[in-house]
Amino acid sequence: MATHRPYHRRLARAAQPCLTAGLLWAVALALPARADLLEPDWSEMPWRYRTTQLTGDWFGVRPRLADSGMTLQADSTNFYVGNTTGGAHRTFDFGGHGDYVLTTDLGKLGVREGLFLKLKAEHRYGETIVGDVGCFISPTLIADLPVYNSEQLYLTNVLLTQMVSETVGVYAGKMDTLDGDMNAFAHGRGKTQFSNMAFVFNPIVGSTVPYSTLGAGFMVLGDDGTPLFIFSVLNSTDTTNSSGFAELFNDGVLLSASLRLPTRFWDLPGHQLFGATWNNRTYNSLGEAYIEYPNITIPTTRGSWCLYWNFDQYLVVESGDALRGWGPFGRAGIADDGTSPLAWFLSFGIGGNVPGYARPNDTFGVGWYYASTSDQIGPLITAQFGPIGNGQGLECYYNYQWTRAIRITPDIQFIVPALQQFDPSLVVGFRAQLIF
Repeated sequence: MATHRPYHRRLARAAQPCLTAGLLWAVALALPARADLLEPDWSEMPWRYRTTQLTGDWFGVRPRLADSGMTLQADSTNFYVGNTTGGAHRTFDFGGHGDYVLTTDLGKLGVREGLFLKLKAEHRYGETIVGDVGCFISPTLIADLPVYNSEQLYLTNVLLTQMVSETVGVYAGKMDTLDGDMNAFAHGRGKTQFSNMAFVFNPIVGSTVPYSTLGAGFMVLGDDGTPLFIFSVLNSTDTTNSSGFAELFNDGVLLSASLRLPTRFWDLPGHQLFGATWNNRTYNSLGEAYIEYPNITIPTTRGSWCLYWNFDQYLVVESGDALRGWGPFGRAGIADDGTSPLAWFLSFGIGGNVPGYARPNDTFGVGWYYASTSDQIGPLITAQFGPIGNGQGLECYYNYQWTRAIRITPDIQFIVPALQQFDPSLVVGFRAQLIF
């Protein structure tokens, strides 16, 4: 669906800060990498800087639990961001997200070798900036999960994984899907890299994949220990706020598969990921999608699908560490436009570790996305909310490691909402991740 907006000059003026930030990043990337890049000597720093968790080791209890197979991870990701121009409201909001994960190696507990149990609870809090901007693709994704506008604590993972060999594993239980669509420079669950949904995973999957639900599957690991191939059979609908057993396969099944192939272009590491989903549930409303679309009735349809791809490619790898460097990334996808508000999606950018040696653990990213509205769903949204075009946006961030347990991220985004009643927005703010 084509977009014709009468505010080109205003759009250009509003985009200048993002373009300037992108130029600064380009200059920074032109600096040569240093072969003598060194990890800071944390042992000589005060406790608040060297600790990896703000609550410490609990007087030795935490490492003893880890030795026995139980690892507890907790963090809080906080946002103070504001819409400074355009959009629906010009205001600043505070919001955030808490994750609490217990991973148990049941082999160390004498139950079964290679068997692992993951329990995860999470919640969001505060306000969301989505309504201020008037967009569908969230500028601060993790602050809107697991349930939009709810501050309750939800159990989103009760997952058993059995490794049957060093590279093959099977899993079953309740799981969240945000760890899919892996990318070296644009993933991080919206906590450690980009904040915008468009750079955390491919939004094209939003109509076929729920956030948290029951299911099972198998995976094949690559040489680096990350998934090479994943195949899942999942419940077709979201069950974040329930156990999921009452709804299990009541409205069909979701099949999901992805293949992430390592590459060595120019003798540097990279990946090419290919994925597909098929969901045969009944579709009759946009409100059932992963993305927080308005609850608009659509013609009843059985089944939907999507295809997606992403890549990451290192251009520079620091000496002595194959995973420390920077390079470009991209995503693309198409979907069934009879059920998905997005017909196709495209994004590109560059990210990774900051070049040089002064800040070896800081990271950065600059990205652009374009989301094309479905010709079939678009008119239904227009009927209630006015003309709709295609959405697009830019994001620039710098992730500053203040201590090993605290990371501060200045972030700037320029967003053109798909709803044409709203002018382009300039979103600025900070993200702070605290690891407990």
